[in-house]
Amino acid sequence: MAFSEFRPLDEKTLVDYVKAVPALSSKLGGNLDDLTIKEVGDGNLNFVYIVIGSSGSLVIKQALPYIRCIGESWPMTKERAYFEAVTLKEHGRWCPNNVPEVFHFDRTMSLIAMRYLEPPHIILRKGLIAGVEYPLLAEHISDYMANTLFYTSLIYRSTTEHKKAVAEFCGNVELCRLTEQVVFSDPYKVSEYNHWTSPYLDEDAEAVRNDDGLKVEIAELKSKFCERSQALIHGDLHTGSVMVTHDSTQVIDPEFAFYGPMGFDIGAFLGNLILAYFAQDGHAVGENDRKNYKEWILKTIEDTWNLFRKKFTALWDKHKDGSGEAYLPAIYNNPELQLLVQKKYFEDLLHDTVGFGSAKMIRRIVGVAHVEDLESIADPSKRATCEKRALCLAKMLLKERRKFHDISEIVSAVRNVQ
Repeated sequence: MAFSEFRPLDEKTLVDYVKAVPALSSKLGGNLDDLTIKEVGDGNLNFVYIVIGSSGSLVIKQALPYIRCIGESWPMTKERAYFEAVTLKEHGRWCPNNVPEVFHFDRTMSLIAMRYLEPPHIILRKGLIAGVEYPLLAEHISDYMANTLFYTSLIYRSTTEHKKAVAEFCGNVELCRLTEQVVFSDPYKVSEYNHWTSPYLDEDAEAVRNDDGLKVEIAELKSKFCERSQALIHGDLHTGSVMVTHDSTQVIDPEFAFYGPMGFDIGAFLGNLILAYFAQDGHAVGENDRKNYKEWILKTIEDTWNLFRKKFTALWDKHKDGSGEAYLPAIYNNPELQLLVQKKYFEDLLHDTVGFGSAKMIRRIVGVAHVEDLESIADPSKRATCEKRALCLAKMLLKERRKFHDISEIVSAVRNVQ
């Protein structure tokens, strides 16, 4: 252990830390006095440093005891770094091609050192804003979701193994409570943290707070989020938690991870793609009307769900006689019944996905933390038009999600918003 008690590192003390930890110094080469260090943490919570040495590189992420974007007035447990490190290792076990390798974890310092995703890797959200197509995105992200969600679920695991893992992740309660507040509570009441594109969305924000039908549905989703320990979910799988190139997709930042409903991860990702879709009109310039790009986003949404379902089903079929206790082989031992339970499983999961995705969209428009896709539209009137369309769709999907039975119907609903 490099340091005996927690303290935030800066570029100078980080060098001392690296020198004291052989697992890190060995990755960087001989002359550690000439390290190149850059702080790149543009997120809401943590410090993130890129460290480049003479013969290697890595990323060091340190959790602070408060929310970075707000300050010490909003305390936050440093223990989130522990759950992030455990999740990176567990998800990396099941999907090593799409999760960066962890080199070192220091619980006292709330510090994780991991593989540096070198250029041309960029945050997916920034690529979507720029209008870049990623031909393997749906293939890769469906791999990640199918493998991490299946192998940490009761379809694969025994109840004993599952409950032990659930109990450990109950310790990440503060991050879960933060999600409960900003996704399922604040947008539906007056909160000092809420903001929106005012005055254009003043009435829309008030309408959300006064929509009793919406509140009934969000209460059900909050209960599922709090009570359903379906799989080890990332917990914050938006397009800012994915780094991409044309042939690589890497999922990062699972500090909100816990055992929760699968649809929360799938919905977060698809919901953020829908926000990116509605933001495109605000980024269209001249002859580049972004119409083709919007169609690519819709195809990616549809492909992601369909590939996820196909891959998850294949894993289920492969392990149907294994140790998983959700569907015991002695009971579900014929092909017709297997198909029946799978059909019901995925219909329920689609409804959860649509509900949680819609909730994430609403909070990104009238809640505390918005998305760069929309915020980077300089003209507030144009931005508000994009946001109104997204908000209108999200409210409808949240309340009517059970009417949809296929992802193509969701895509049609997105396309038909005027």
